[in-house]
Amino acid sequence: MKITHTLLLSASLFALAACSGESGSSSVPAASEGSAPSPSAGASPQSGEVIRIVGSSTVFPFTTAVAESFGARTNFPTPVVESTGTGGGMRLFCAGVGTETPDLTGASRRMTASEYELCQSNGVREIVELPIGFDGIVVSNVSTGPELDISRGQIWRALAAQVPGEDCTMMDNPHTSWSEIDASLPDLRIEVFGPPPTSGTRDAFVELGLEAGAEEVAAETGCEIPAEAMARIREDGAWIDSGENDNAIVQTLVNTPTAYGVFGYSFLAQNGDRIQAARVDGVAPEFDAIASGDYPISRSMFVYAKAQHVGVVPGIQEYLQEFTSDDAWGDFGYLTDRGLIPLPEARRAELVQRVETMEVMTEAPHGGH
Repeated sequence: MKITHTLLLSASLFALAACSGESGSSSVPAASEGSAPSPSAGASPQSGEVIRIVGSSTVFPFTTAVAESFGARTNFPTPVVESTGTGGGMRLFCAGVGTETPDLTGASRRMTASEYELCQSNGVREIVELPIGFDGIVVSNVSTGPELDISRGQIWRALAAQVPGEDCTMMDNPHTSWSEIDASLPDLRIEVFGPPPTSGTRDAFVELGLEAGAEEVAAETGCEIPAEAMARIREDGAWIDSGENDNAIVQTLVNTPTAYGVFGYSFLAQNGDRIQAARVDGVAPEFDAIASGDYPISRSMFVYAKAQHVGVVPGIQEYLQEFTSDDAWGDFGYLTDRGLIPLPEARRAELVQRVETMEVMTEAPHGGH
């Protein structure tokens, strides 16, 4: 069954509201303390409840592919998947427990400690964390444009709101073309389309690309760069927030051949005939380089599930079992065709067991992409 965002989401919310109204309550009972929640195999697929998934635009192609396969292979309804961005998905997921809230969320970075605490304070106390694979953040342009080999320091000089002057005083970024930063770079206006502040891709790009680049510039110049300046992206038109739809950025690059875009590797893999990616610190964002961590702007991706909804909304555990099957996330699974970089086999085996027992998080995450 093909998934559509708005119509299916509206229909599912109507169904959930009707079901909640019949029961007189929208709350979902929590699983027993210290025990795994009961699986949903005994729940009736005809109960009217449909799995609702929100979150990262980068993870969206993977959660959607699994949802479509799950709907086709089982008697459960095809889950409704909505691209809200990592931050937006976390806010929806952590808003509370009940069928009016999402069952799962995708994230292109790990849940933060503050998001975990928000979940806990709103009663979302049983969360299953599932790393699903690796992704690289690419700097890309149209395939007919100039090839780019760039350092993270040069990326920061191009996109930072402020850069150090000759006397190390921080000043508004004066660079308007790439060649002003280094003669080896294209003589093109700096124009980069990228994700908005709600995006996990942007969070990871800032940390792994810009902040690391700022540290490189600080080491080169001997200038002290304030932490805020390391992470702040310019707002003078050189960087353009382009919403949570990475496919839209790809299309923009095709229509704007002098521009560059920032998005996840999976979109590069799906559009390799139209766009190309820059080498960063001399390393191309290729499958093996991302999996090994050699490509410098690499990160893990995650799916988070609400264990308190298992057994109430039919099919949640079964959906995760489909996700963690070799057919899906294995080395030759259908998710690799969509750009997923698989986890090592031993790690996948550990996570299959986590899904079997619905093992929940016991403390706030401690960083890590």
